[in-house]
Amino acid sequence: MDQPERADRPVGTVRLPYSTEYPVEWEADVVLRDGSTTHVRPIRPEDSDALQRFQMAQSERSTYLRFFAALQRIPDRMLTQLVTVDHVSRAALVAVRPGSAPEADGAEADGADLAEDIIGVARYDVIDDRPGRRTAEVAFNVADAVQGQGLGSVLLEHIAAAARERGVHRFIAEVLPQNRAMLGVFREAGYAVEQHLDDGVVTVSIDLDPTDRSREVMADREHRTEARSMQALLSARRVLLVGPAQGGTVDELLAARVREAHAADPGDTELLVLGDDVTWADLGNGGPGGNGSGESAPVDLAVVAAPPDEVIDAVRRLRGTGARGVVVLSAGWAEVGPDGVARRRELLRTAHAEGMRVVGPASYGLLTNVPGASLRASLALTAPRPGRVGLFSQSSPVAVTAAETVKRRGLGLSTLVSAGHRADVSGNDVMQYWQDDPHTDVACLYLETLGNPRKFSRIARRLAQVKPVIVVVAGRHGSVVPPGHTVRATRAPRRMLDEVLRQSGVIRAENTHQLMDVAQVLAHQPLPTGGRVGILASSPSLAALVADAVAAAGLTVVGPPDPLSAAAPDDEIAAAVDALYAPGACDAVVVVSVPVVLPRTDAIARAVAQAAARTGRTTVVSALGLHGMPDELAASDDGREIRIPAFSTPEDAVWALGAVVRYAQWRTQDHGTPVRPALREDMSDGAARAQARTLVEALLTQEPAQEPDGAELDQATATELLACYGLSLWGSRSVRTADEAVAAAEELGWPVALKTAAPALRHRADLGGVRLDIADAEDLREDAERMLAAAASLLPAPDPVLEVQAMAPTGVACVVRSVEDELFGPVVSFGLAGDAVDLLDDVTHGVPPLTDVDVARMVRGVRAAPRLFGYQGAPAADVAALEDVLARVSVMAEDLPELASLELYPVAVAERGAAVLHATIRLRPAERRTDAPRRALPG
Repeated sequence: MDQPERADRPVGTVRLPYSTEYPVEWEADVVLRDGSTTHVRPIRPEDSDALQRFQMAQSERSTYLRFFAALQRIPDRMLTQLVTVDHVSRAALVAVRPGSAPEADGAEADGADLAEDIIGVARYDVIDDRPGRRTAEVAFNVADAVQGQGLGSVLLEHIAAAARERGVHRFIAEVLPQNRAMLGVFREAGYAVEQHLDDGVVTVSIDLDPTDRSREVMADREHRTEARSMQALLSARRVLLVGPAQGGTVDELLAARVREAHAADPGDTELLVLGDDVTWADLGNGGPGGNGSGESAPVDLAVVAAPPDEVIDAVRRLRGTGARGVVVLSAGWAEVGPDGVARRRELLRTAHAEGMRVVGPASYGLLTNVPGASLRASLALTAPRPGRVGLFSQSSPVAVTAAETVKRRGLGLSTLVSAGHRADVSGNDVMQYWQDDPHTDVACLYLETLGNPRKFSRIARRLAQVKPVIVVVAGRHGSVVPPGHTVRATRAPRRMLDEVLRQSGVIRAENTHQLMDVAQVLAHQPLPTGGRVGILASSPSLAALVADAVAAAGLTVVGPPDPLSAAAPDDEIAAAVDALYAPGACDAVVVVSVPVVLPRTDAIARAVAQAAARTGRTTVVSALGLHGMPDELAASDDGREIRIPAFSTPEDAVWALGAVVRYAQWRTQDHGTPVRPALREDMSDGAARAQARTLVEALLTQEPAQEPDGAELDQATATELLACYGLSLWGSRSVRTADEAVAAAEELGWPVALKTAAPALRHRADLGGVRLDIADAEDLREDAERMLAAAASLLPAPDPVLEVQAMAPTGVACVVRSVEDELFGPVVSFGLAGDAVDLLDDVTHGVPPLTDVDVARMVRGVRAAPRLFGYQGAPAADVAALEDVLARVSVMAEDLPELASLELYPVAVAERGAAVLHATIRLRPAERRTDAPRRALPG
């Protein structure tokens, strides 16, 4: 896993706007292939000793593959060059872990800060600094001890992301043919790669533009590593409890509850209590009854209830015990202010450096019901029964409520994870684990915040394709940020969260009650094959009520429902049930039985349960006295037990069924392929993107954005940038007098449109800001004079500017916008033009990358969409051309995080073609997105 490093490469010219300051934003904690963690950061001059130790520990083969020669020790001059970088034309990242010796002589081993050991290096040196063609030589070196753990792939992702931020578009590497591991890292990363053999050396060229394949590869690797890290936590058998034994504090109560819960229900977990069963010295010497060999006792997981400083100290002391994670039950972190945020950051850095994940702070704990390996590391006195539902929550109170609801309904859980303030482990990690977990069929998440909605959407969409995902988000729009949570600010529309969840394919529930309603259907019933619903009700009024609820849920009632009295004889019950469950009769069944005077019997429940088990037809029941997963609605088919969920009200039953039907339909739908239009006819997509990046870099260098919303481009520059993505801006000329307007019209061709350039009047024909179809010079002069006079009276500007533009073909006026949001990243929106549309917020949104299906849905999703398809006899517009414009904007927004905002208004969509008549583009320096193209843990 080694690649030659060139220390004598001359440093390239540093070009603004890049900073040579230490890029702290490049620091990241990462998960390796085995689920352990390590820290990646830029190299520092003080790393020279660590780099020398790293080199001297390498094998002869690794040394030869790196330097093409034997080199046991790096010469001092070369060593200085290797650790001295400018982070622009010359950059290096190192993967580090705590070393075996304290940094200062005489420091105590317990809790001391240890010198870092380097376990991997990635570096680039710019060799071609021409704008648009910036190329760097790249080199890697991975310690022998961690080769095969995926560190080379992680370093490639991170050094490539750093290089792209510095305007580098291509990597060149020279590799010996026998270095198959490094060649494999390049080849399998998914980038566009070219290679050739010359004089016994393979030269590899890597285009750093992310591709669909590179994104897929990164997502697959991310899934495997994060799932394994969660597997290590949830398969723990030996748990260490760290907390006070007495004192009456909150932490003492938490620790006491863990001991009490373990005594009541130990599962398959061995609990070691620090101070009672084991000491730190025991853990460092083979544990209780250890053989004194110096090998640590195997501890899989630690549960800690203590003040923050003591928690951090405990994590340091866990080094070498084998612990793969720590559950922090106590609070007192980010919710107390900046000092708490700093302590939380230190906790994560310490734990990740030791290869551990953190659950919490303020966690309720972890619990699993895997046969023979059930984990009990929580505050729950009794665990829910084993089942097929996985439950994730953030706050402890929600975990308590959800767990008790599960018990009350008899639903059963496979997994319970409470992330508390989700400083590290989040719902994203748990979903990665659930995807391959054979014990979980239904994923339930109660989220108070989404720290990384783009990653959530990507992971949830992948999981929802194989297992249903039900989500509750605190607050109707997900705008609630409880104390202790750190979330980026957002200016996205409040409906944006709904769109993210819709794109993900998850089932949105409004509260815990609905969450459990849907879960009990999905956990015990097959997915319905359609939306046709048969109704069996105990009275005509109930039948009518259910039929109305079914229609409101978007489902179809099959035939007029015939009432079946709760006192009906067995043969009448059997006939009615058999008819309802006959082949092809319906896709799902709703049964409602509420006797008014007579006592409830179980005859209908038994008949329905047996029919549902026999036919496999999705069934829900609302019957007096039954709730959850009652025994009365259980039946067996071929030795397999089937249970029908019972609901408190018919409306609850129908709502849950409707949600399940919509999910089943989503599973069978074509979700499309990512939109990737050919950007330019005269150059490759890579060259077009490079041209766009070069233009953006130059513009931000020449005119740095002073306003928070970014610097606005003039129409000529906007035209040039849009052209990089195949978007043509309809020609126009700016004028200040009637004579200039006539001259512009003669140049552009008659007829023309005349508009006020001022944003407040540009689209306001009612205020005299627009004149269309001007066919001659005389009319144009008159219109120009009137418009200049009107603008002067309405606007404070002393010298109004007008625009003359050739008339575009008549069509439907639309608006396409893009905004770079701090939390959601690029947000693309679509709507038809007009005040009414704006006032009614008739707009659809999408978060790139979009598929062709997403684009089509956005166009058809606005309420005014019929105007595009021949409304009231008007000719149908060229919707395909409109979708092409929207797709190109989405690609542009995805590519350019510097694109603060873009507005194409209007886009005139005619019978053939779509003309972009005006564009407003603002640029500002890019912030790193929440879902950057590199794997990294929260930190």
